[in-house]
Amino acid sequence: MSALNGSGRERATAVILGRAGSKGLPGKNAMRLAGRPMVQYSIEHARIAATVSRILVSTDCPHVAAAARSEGVEVIARPADLAGDEATVDAAARHALRDDDAPIAVMLYANVPIRPAGLIDRAVRTLIESGADSVQSYAPVGKYHPYWEVKIDAAGRVSAYVENTVYRRQDLPPLFVPDGGVIAVRRTSLYDVVEGQPHSFLGRDRRGIENAAGSVIDIDDRMDLLLAELILNENADRRAEAASHAHR
Repeated sequence: MSALNGSGRERATAVILGRAGSKGLPGKNAMRLAGRPMVQYSIEHARIAATVSRILVSTDCPHVAAAARSEGVEVIARPADLAGDEATVDAAARHALRDDDAPIAVMLYANVPIRPAGLIDRAVRTLIESGADSVQSYAPVGKYHPYWEVKIDAAGRVSAYVENTVYRRQDLPPLFVPDGGVIAVRRTSLYDVVEGQPHSFLGRDRRGIENAAGSVIDIDDRMDLLLAELILNENADRRAEAASHAHR
C-alpha cells in the first residue's frame, strides 16, 4: 500500500459517476464493451491507483449498480433530482461523498473505458505537491483550434471566429480541452458552491495535466464506442500473445 493510500492525511476517494439517462448515446453507461460492463473499466482504473483508498459508484441505473456490486464496489443510489439532464456532476459527487471524510475526491466518468496508465495517481500527486484546489486532465485541441474555426451567417458568408494570420498548424498557440480522464479536487473546494459559477467546485487554484491526443476515450457517440472497442480488443490480443510467448 502506498504512503498516500489508506489512513494518511492525503487519502483520496474515487467517485465514479454513471447516470442512466443519456441523449447522445442512450444507455451508454449500462452498455457492455469488449465483453465487460462499461463501468468496470473505471473501477479497474481506480483500483490500480495507489492514491485511491475507497471507491464509490454513484448511479440511478440498476444495470450500472449491478455491475459495480458484482465487483464488490459500494453503490450510492443517485436521487432523481441529481440524475436529469440539468444535474451537475459536482452535485452528484457531493451527494455521493456526504458520509465520506477523505480530503481528496477523484471524479471519474463511467463512460471513459480508456485512460493512460497512472493518470489518476498523476492527478492526485500533482494536487498534493502543488497545493492546488483541483487538477484536471486535458488533451490538445488539435485541428479544432479556435483560430481555424469560423462563423457562417444566414447568407453563407464566412468570417473568422478569432481574427489571426496563422497559416501553419505548428504555429498555432497550444490550447487544450478537458478530456474527461480525471478530476482530482480537494473536499473543501468541492463543497464551496458559488451561485451562478458552475465550475466554482474546482476552486481558485486550478491545475492541469496533459494527455496525448486520443489517449483518453470518452464515449459520447457510436464512433467513440466503436473506437474504444477496437482498442480494447487489440490490447487484449496483445496481452494474450505476450502470455502465449511467456509460456513457450
